[in-house]
Amino acid sequence: MFNFDEARFLRIQQGAVGLAARIDQEIGGAIADGARNLYFLGTGGVAYLMEPAVQLLQRQSSFPVFKDYPAELVVTGSANLTDKSIVVMPSLSGTTRESVAMLNKVKEIGAKIITLIGHADTPLGLGGNPALVNFAEDDTSSESFYIQSLLVALSVMKARGELPNYDALVAELATVPAALVKAKAAFEPRAEEFARIIAGSDYHMFTGAGNMWPEALYYATCILEEMQWIRTRPVHASDFFHGPLELIDTGVSLILFRGEDAYDPLAVRVEDFARRYTNKLTVINTADYCPRDLSPELRALLSPAFMATLMERLSAHLEVMRDHPLVTRRYYKRVAY
Repeated sequence: MFNFDEARFLRIQQGAVGLAARIDQEIGGAIADGARNLYFLGTGGVAYLMEPAVQLLQRQSSFPVFKDYPAELVVTGSANLTDKSIVVMPSLSGTTRESVAMLNKVKEIGAKIITLIGHADTPLGLGGNPALVNFAEDDTSSESFYIQSLLVALSVMKARGELPNYDALVAELATVPAALVKAKAAFEPRAEEFARIIAGSDYHMFTGAGNMWPEALYYATCILEEMQWIRTRPVHASDFFHGPLELIDTGVSLILFRGEDAYDPLAVRVEDFARRYTNKLTVINTADYCPRDLSPELRALLSPAFMATLMERLSAHLEVMRDHPLVTRRYYKRVAY
């Protein structure tokens, strides 16, 4: 595959799966000790990667779960964030300014802090109790964080007696790194074609439903806007018919992400509408590339990770096609703000 180091990729995703026992130990122990709720507190793109786990818990568990902006919580606090909270703080760098400030606030509150990071010798690496480290880089981090956050959610449900097949799911997760590589290989023949669609317009609408929505938001915002300086308009499929549909016209590019969870009919509704009004509808469906030997349940739970792994292949072609490396920035970590 083009510009792809398979051994490196597998090592990183296997590292994420390998955190299962430690995550389960920490989450189960905290709940047994009386934890009353769970907070996912990430900043920027990594916060989007936690959202499928948040959605899973909000809809299938009775354990209260919250997500919030660290930058706001530092200012206002929350009545629900107490010394009986479990706080999961993801950060690839371990140095994100807003998250470091939030870390100090959470320590004052006395909540249980679990950091999910890529580098140990950093403020978030040194501040977690525990700090769970899985080295990754930008092009491999999405899948890693999707896997880790899913493990958090599954452990909560196990501890609450809400997931009788926890052991089977975690055992099957061991096959996911290789399955992600298979999905990349299946998508590779079309990756350049899809990259040309992205490169062919300076504005794209992005949409998805269920656990596909966070990945649509992430790719539009953190890859195309931040790393490629391409303007996007991300919109949840549930909101599409409440305003954004009026932007659809001939020549307007709409990129639709489809997965395999129960909310896919909402994406199909958008697809059926858009086909009538724009000649630039692009649909990418994980079901077309995800290996069928994975169980339907795990394919649904990890649809965002599979979409992320497909989009990495697209991005590998896009940055060369546009002569714009993904590491290029004007402002991010380059100027004071």
